[in-house]
Amino acid sequence: MKKFRKVLDGLTTSSPGGTMGSPSCGSAAGTPTAAPTPKDIDVQETLVSENFQLCKTVRHGFTYQPTALAFDPVQKILAIGSRSGGVRILGRPGVDCYCQHESGAAVLQLQFLINEGALVTACADDTLHLWNLRQRRPAVLHSLKFNRERITFCHLPFQSKWLYVGTERGNTHIVNIESFILSGYVIMWNKAIELSTKTHPGPVVHLSDSPKDEGKLLIGFEGGTIVQWDLRAKKADFRIYYDEAIHSVSWHHEGKQFMCSHSDGSLTLWNPRNTTKPFQVTFPHGKIQKDGRKESCKPILKVEYKTSRNSEPFVIFSGGLSYDKAGRRPALTIMHGKAITVLEMDYPIVEFMVLCDTPYINEIQEPYAVVVLLEKDLIVVDLTQSNFPVFENPYPMDIHESPVTCTAYFADCPPDIIPILYSIGAKHKKTGYSQKEWPIAGGTWTLGSHTYPEIIITGHADGSIKFWDASAFTLQMLYKLKTSKVFEKPKLGEGRGADLGEEDPFAVQMVSWCPHSRIFCVVGISAHIILYRFSKYDANTQTVSLEVRLQCEPEDIITPSENENNPCFSEPGSHSPQPHHQNPVSPGSRTPDGAKDSTPFLKVKDKMVRVPPGYQSDLVIQLLWVDGEPPQQITSLDINSAYGLLAFGNCNGLAVVDYIQKTVILCISTVDLYGATDPYQRLTRSPRRNRQSTSEHCMRGLSNFYSDSKKRIRTSYQSLTELTDNQQSIDMERSKSPTSVCVCSVGSPVSVHYPTSLHNDPRILPEPVASLRASHCSPVFYLLDNDHVNGHCTSPTSQPCSAGKPRIPMGPEGPRLTRRGPGRPPFRKAQSAACMEISLPVSHTEESRENSFSRSRSSSVSSIDRDTKEAITTLQFGESYGRKSDALPTPCLWVGTSLGVVILIPLSIPMDHEERLEDPVTVGPSGAVQMLKGSVLRFAFLDCNGALIQSPYEIWRDQNAPEDPDRPRRRKLVHFSPSSSQDAFGEGHLTVVCSERQAKVFLMPSQSCLFVHNITESSFVLRADVVSLCNSVCLACFCANGHVMTLSLPSLRPLMDVNYLPLTDMRIARTFCFTNEGQALYLSSPTEIQRITYSQEMCDNLQEMLGELFTPIETPEAQNRGFLKGFFGGNAHTFDREELFGEAAAGKASRSLAQHIPGQGGVEGMKVAASGVVGDLARARVALDERGQRLGELEERTTLMMTSAETFSKHAHELMLKCKDKKWYQF
Repeated sequence: MKKFRKVLDGLTTSSPGGTMGSPSCGSAAGTPTAAPTPKDIDVQETLVSENFQLCKTVRHGFTYQPTALAFDPVQKILAIGSRSGGVRILGRPGVDCYCQHESGAAVLQLQFLINEGALVTACADDTLHLWNLRQRRPAVLHSLKFNRERITFCHLPFQSKWLYVGTERGNTHIVNIESFILSGYVIMWNKAIELSTKTHPGPVVHLSDSPKDEGKLLIGFEGGTIVQWDLRAKKADFRIYYDEAIHSVSWHHEGKQFMCSHSDGSLTLWNPRNTTKPFQVTFPHGKIQKDGRKESCKPILKVEYKTSRNSEPFVIFSGGLSYDKAGRRPALTIMHGKAITVLEMDYPIVEFMVLCDTPYINEIQEPYAVVVLLEKDLIVVDLTQSNFPVFENPYPMDIHESPVTCTAYFADCPPDIIPILYSIGAKHKKTGYSQKEWPIAGGTWTLGSHTYPEIIITGHADGSIKFWDASAFTLQMLYKLKTSKVFEKPKLGEGRGADLGEEDPFAVQMVSWCPHSRIFCVVGISAHIILYRFSKYDANTQTVSLEVRLQCEPEDIITPSENENNPCFSEPGSHSPQPHHQNPVSPGSRTPDGAKDSTPFLKVKDKMVRVPPGYQSDLVIQLLWVDGEPPQQITSLDINSAYGLLAFGNCNGLAVVDYIQKTVILCISTVDLYGATDPYQRLTRSPRRNRQSTSEHCMRGLSNFYSDSKKRIRTSYQSLTELTDNQQSIDMERSKSPTSVCVCSVGSPVSVHYPTSLHNDPRILPEPVASLRASHCSPVFYLLDNDHVNGHCTSPTSQPCSAGKPRIPMGPEGPRLTRRGPGRPPFRKAQSAACMEISLPVSHTEESRENSFSRSRSSSVSSIDRDTKEAITTLQFGESYGRKSDALPTPCLWVGTSLGVVILIPLSIPMDHEERLEDPVTVGPSGAVQMLKGSVLRFAFLDCNGALIQSPYEIWRDQNAPEDPDRPRRRKLVHFSPSSSQDAFGEGHLTVVCSERQAKVFLMPSQSCLFVHNITESSFVLRADVVSLCNSVCLACFCANGHVMTLSLPSLRPLMDVNYLPLTDMRIARTFCFTNEGQALYLSSPTEIQRITYSQEMCDNLQEMLGELFTPIETPEAQNRGFLKGFFGGNAHTFDREELFGEAAAGKASRSLAQHIPGQGGVEGMKVAASGVVGDLARARVALDERGQRLGELEERTTLMMTSAETFSKHAHELMLKCKDKKWYQF
């Protein structure tokens, strides 16, 4: 047990803003501050460094930028290669493995060693890799790097250990798979073609064995040359010279003909015995025009020629469509006999592969499905049905259906929530799929012992929300919610959205979900919030809409006469905002066009609509335009179902909404929250001369800077907010209340009284001092062109959200961007986290150095010129002590700002059910004010035993359920009071506050700082959460420099610090999130979710939770070819590659041609194999069983061969007796 004892009373506390921890990231334990405490704190901390280890677990979603495809017909597993060097291996649901080449080179081609548990990859860096798939985490066994030639095509015959490698120079090399060493046998391009040929045939684009004779290798060159090479005789059997370039070749299973696809959209069929010209040329999509000429067609990139026993052959190819039809989508064509079926695809086709019953190329293929790899999807078509339906994909390949803009991760959810969401989501599933089972069914997977309910929520650019079941390392979509259904469709040329050119007005910024009460809240890009309630019944509902004015008005100085006559301000003795329906004041009445300005972005549907079961909208909150300025983005949100309150803030101020009574109870600027406890001294400025410049000062799109920063930032969605450096009018903006009127559109406008203790008159602010700290905006939604300076990523929160003169970009867009008329709103687009990429700057200018991380994030930069508006960065409802004198905990709202200030607001909430529906919620004066370095990111509460105190919540009840007279519907609340878990420790609790730079632990209600730890000085924290792990709690942090850290609680001792993932683009910053049980996730690409764990226990159990890729399966026997067919069909089975390609016959290859690189797969395989005695015994037992089974099968085969031989001898003897007396002419 570790005891943390405070010093005696009388010692003074150091400055709250001081740094009492160690100065660097990953320092020693948090330093106890010399603060007086009411008693000793005795906490048992059970977490130690040995409880933590960071590793990747699984990756979900569709492979980003796919390049290659391969299938093992015996093991029935599929491999997909990507441009970034990743390999995704898929089997039955649950069998999903991701591998990554260390070089990061694009994967050009994949080749399975069929039924051998191995995979060969050819990469763009001209390296071959051999992967071992017989372990749960595949690893590279061997690598072969070509030094002088570039790899273009590979071919590995079935049951062969020799790999044919074609190169860009036209040569064909042969690699031994077992040793991964080049053979001395080389087919040079100049020997393959005739000596009289004057041109180079081009790169090798095809290699394949002849089905009739494995000793004959068919080589296809890009220029149109085809050569059949006799491997034994080392010469060409025939050569074909065709006018059109060749893209692919496919054999008929008998080896009597083969088909080629060409660049002019034609298919040619060739007979190996007569190669002077093709005996059939077809243009499947080329029609004859009126002038007699054929339409020009696109190239046919690939063709497969497959035979079927009971029907006509299948000819399947991609491409070949005519050029003249503009707008035609990519298509896959299936020719079956005389029928031609064209399957149009949503995305371009990268690769396709026909799945057949047999792995032998000289047998009837019997195709049953075709796998089509698209740029953004994977489709499997059923070939056994005439209408060619598509199989329902069991993998989560549609995460990117609309770009992902935010994520949330919940572990250890209530066990009943997943079945309920699944049952409702299943009613809306698509139909028309094939009834057969998913054909990619390889591998084995079992539900591990360490499983618990997990849910991932993704928000998207089109406003949709997806709930995913993420339990047991799988991902399955449960339920989809479309937030756009709440609003009217924006019409072209109408509304603010039309003025802005908004592409994604419904894009989701953040979500808040309470699994216990099933209250769900969504923040949208158009400054709107939607609150949903869950119901198992459909209902006729009308969504209530609240409109909130939360905007800076620096020239509206409140005079005493205005304050006395305006009903919007409370009396001096008032302590709670009371709604008044008399003499409502319009927010737009101050200007002639105020009514036009006081409008939201979107229009809520005002009619009664029928909503299906699931999440049903209950309330919509929208921020209003003011003086031609769009509302600022919402940067923080919290909702509490027990209190019935919703709080949100932005860089203008804070608003609290009672969603039970549908009223706004607080709407105030950040400055006015301080009251008399304002830690800053602020300067008032004279009003602006021109109201028209407001839109330039308060909110402007990032498009104004796009041309100046396009060398560093590439994004498919423009940023929500433009930020600048000039701070002329910021103090004036900062010192004003964002609102003097709040409109609540519930029947009629409602004027709200604010308590005088919460409203600070801007005329009486104190004089400024020269030690103001630099302020920062939201850590989630702001981005400048200087996010990378001198190779370091700066904080996205370091940018001001209001400025003076805009910078004029030096580029072609500059004049256009500066011609915005007076009052015309800026161009805004939803910014997708999935599509955001940031590259390092091309040059470092003086301006970029001034805005670098070291300056903009330093606490020493605290001049008046750098002062900006103070954003609300985090909010948290909870039971706490609003003042030092409080004896009992009460409902409070903790507020964190971008200046590192923590404000505590007490709340008075009626607890009786009837009173809660009628009596108003009152807000007390601001309580404690604390300070940290950097923007505040997270709050959490612990009791004095160190246990996590959960927020109170309401037990879910279905409001649409039939009424029960015997059991009236009442609210059932669950409270976790700090005093409920105390025994000998008395009253009080601990508050954990984490900012971008440091973490502090405060003791309540004394508000003394017990521990402080500087998390980082050279970077900043992007995400922080207090999470449960091993029956204890810790603080988990992810920094912009890539470090993932955990700190003990409450002592803030560093437990883990791993340099994991540097912040390469804003997608990671926007989507990284921690959850309980030592898990986290982020969007690794626009289409993939990467899950990681920082728990040692989960890393130890990871092997048993992952699926097995390889399962022992007997290789199917080849069909009996018959005596006459084998006798006259050539000696294909007598071909011995070892005699030709081995070192004894072919010699050694040149060492300078390729370099062998041993891999780590063998070592890792040995580690896995030696993981335990029980595993060894089990594997030995399985091996013995397999050996015995094979010996039994061998004995049966021997008996069958003897019987067949006796039968053949008998028939031969009878034939001899029958024919011995006949003359030759009688035959």
